[in-house]
Amino acid sequence: MNRSEGLVQRRNIIRDTGEGVNKESQSNEKKQEHDEDIDEGDSKETRLTLMEEVLLLGLKDKEGYTSFWNDCISSGLRGCILIELGLRGRVELERAGMRRKALLTRKLILKNDTPTGDVLLDEALKHLKETDPPETVQSWIEYLSGETWNPLKLRYQLKNVRERLAKNLVEKGVLTTEKQNFLLFDMTTHPLTDNVTKSRLIKKIQDAVLTKWVNDPQRMDKRMLALIFLAHASDVLENAFAPLNDDDYELAIKRVRELLDLDFEQESVKPNTSEVLWAVFAAFTK
Repeated sequence: MNRSEGLVQRRNIIRDTGEGVNKESQSNEKKQEHDEDIDEGDSKETRLTLMEEVLLLGLKDKEGYTSFWNDCISSGLRGCILIELGLRGRVELERAGMRRKALLTRKLILKNDTPTGDVLLDEALKHLKETDPPETVQSWIEYLSGETWNPLKLRYQLKNVRERLAKNLVEKGVLTTEKQNFLLFDMTTHPLTDNVTKSRLIKKIQDAVLTKWVNDPQRMDKRMLALIFLAHASDVLENAFAPLNDDDYELAIKRVRELLDLDFEQESVKPNTSEVLWAVFAAFTK
């Protein structure tokens, strides 16, 4: 998959859119979770995970479902799950070693098995804990998506992820639940009810590549960097840029392309970075 695929031209149609954990690691974990709590402008009721943000970007506001033609969002959401676990200090990559293994060949290992409190994250964490020997990030994206030819790995598939995330958003007051008839079958849909939360999400992404652009991925907020990459991998980033005027749109696309063209291996060895984050990016752009 070409990293810049989907960013070449603008679409004309705007779519709706702890055991054994030492004190130091506990302190780091608390700091990470405290950092997660500080989300500018967001109340506790509308604080969203990466998975929820990507799904919200992909949902059509009135219809309440994602595009039937989007075959990328399933694996994209699994990538979000791995990055969430990495940012929350639950998983990490094995050491690179003297010969400096590539990101995609290094195994994803358990760092802390303390539950996160999020059902999907904890289900994935349980699978990771039970797997020996460990697997790569690329393999875990495939396993969690059910996209594997190995029948022994099918048990790792996370099922009904979009529906479960949508229900989370319903509980947070962002979406509602309706039944729609599609001639041959009925389908549960989740139309948008809280326009403020989605508008804030879209503006946050726009600002990150326009008014608040820092031209250095290491200085960008890790969650925002992950959101931009995973929204692109899920083919929903366009929904955040569609409302922009032509000049801002072209500038936003240019800056996203710059991020996609980064050397992920080089970025992953810089101080205070997240190797899991860069490994997931590499898995979607190999």
